[in-house]
Amino acid sequence: MEQEVDPAVLAVINEKRLMGDKRTPVEIIAKMGVFDARQKASDQAWLATGDTVIATVWAEFVSIDATGRWFCLESLDPQLRPGGGERSALHIQRAKDRIQLLKRSRDSGQGFRAVLQTNRVAIAGLETDKAAKVSMRVPDDQPWQVGSWDADRKVAVLLRGAEAWEPSEADMAAAWSRGSVPVAPPVAALDDVSPESVRAAAIDYLTRHFAGYGYKANVVDDPQSGYDIEVTDKKGATLLKLAVKGTAGNITGFSLSAQERADALRGDPWRLAVVSDAIGPAAQHKLYKPAEIDQAPGLEPLLD
Repeated sequence: MEQEVDPAVLAVINEKRLMGDKRTPVEIIAKMGVFDARQKASDQAWLATGDTVIATVWAEFVSIDATGRWFCLESLDPQLRPGGGERSALHIQRAKDRIQLLKRSRDSGQGFRAVLQTNRVAIAGLETDKAAKVSMRVPDDQPWQVGSWDADRKVAVLLRGAEAWEPSEADMAAAWSRGSVPVAPPVAALDDVSPESVRAAAIDYLTRHFAGYGYKANVVDDPQSGYDIEVTDKKGATLLKLAVKGTAGNITGFSLSAQERADALRGDPWRLAVVSDAIGPAAQHKLYKPAEIDQAPGLEPLLD
């Protein structure tokens, strides 16, 4: 759904549509060179004229790094659907065809063209909800490429742009929580996660959580602020100011800064938001009112 898409990604899609690119999903891939597009409309990747690989990129799965570059994690496991669970025989075949074409793109070093699209319902129901359907689809003007390809972990990284680059550890950790890959990072990796990667994953989880309910979650970049996310309604009214903390792997505790404690003393709408298993597949959160923060598991006591 649009509410699950990063605002910067959604802005690009909407701009393309406002510029008059309002063709149907079938017409779009047909114009890009897909032969017999109507019969192949439900595929997730195509080999177009000129041996050009075209692949769908669900906008809900796209992450953006600190410098504004887009990427998303790609599952290389055709048997399991995003978020986990066995695929149907039809979806298994479509996944195999897509993986084969992405591998072809990577081996050739030519990259691929992407069509950005959103789902009509929550992306978690992409292959299980009967109402799931492409809501919007636009061709991306920027080239994409397949970056890393890890056959052991069954995951690849799709990168937007022609230049080679790699997402940071923190950005990768946050991307895991978007649900495009049905497996969690290996336990060995969780034993060595950094506080920065856990915090990034916790913030990403909460922004998507509130967006799924139609609220806007604005990330506050000011290090002197006493909160990390401001949640507003459709009219822009502030509902919550969240000081975000996360736990995962070897990161089991956290502390509150002096500014966070000062903001807590001011009361509503400040809340402490603790995301447990922030990097894993079972991330969950709990909000604590200012008077309840000492009850939060993992909160380190103030030093005298």
